[in-house]
Amino acid sequence: MTTIDDAKRAAGVEVARLVEDGMIVGLGTGSTAAPAIRELGRRVRDEGLHITGTPTSFASEILAREVGIPLCDLSEIDAIDIAFDGADEVDPNIDVIKGRGAAQTREKVVASLARRFIILVDESKLVDRLGAQMPLPIEVIPMASFPIKRKLEGLGAEVSLRMGQRKDGPVVTDQGLWILDANFKPAISNPEELDHVLLTTPGVLDHGLFLGLATDVFVGKADGSVEHRQR
Repeated sequence: MTTIDDAKRAAGVEVARLVEDGMIVGLGTGSTAAPAIRELGRRVRDEGLHITGTPTSFASEILAREVGIPLCDLSEIDAIDIAFDGADEVDPNIDVIKGRGAAQTREKVVASLARRFIILVDESKLVDRLGAQMPLPIEVIPMASFPIKRKLEGLGAEVSLRMGQRKDGPVVTDQGLWILDANFKPAISNPEELDHVLLTTPGVLDHGLFLGLATDVFVGKADGSVEHRQR
């Protein structure tokens, strides 16, 4: 029986096949992006593929180094040929919510520089409307967390400060900031308007709504196949 992990692996292998010699590749974060990074490492080792990766988090940087992918910093490049990442939700427009791994800000920077930005998911991540299954992560300056929480509650969200596991206190992002998780039930009514409100709220660095950024979605299915959707 094919598992969710098998579906993620199939999607990762599929996107790794699109990478060509000389490309600069944005390396995503999380359990869906990791198989793609490992497959790229195999191609570098076994096929002599020459690429340069730019990671979206410390975790993806560590994995890329482990599998032998050469890396560069964003200060060294002007654009990214292809980037891939997982997502928490994908709607029919290929807009997504990301950020369960608390890396959404760096992921969005990399996505914005990519000529082609590919989302890798299994079927469980497909939704009719964003926010139907997962909360929206919002990265905030710690001293502003309570005013922002109250503002979100005024917009109808249930909001919680994301707490660390196996540690005391909140999750701390790679930028040293905190994450508020906002549940809008039954879903986010107007993602574009919410995007504007959040980005004009003092104390918000960024959030997990990725609107108009993804060009493709690879959906790993239970039977081991991969469905390719394009914007």
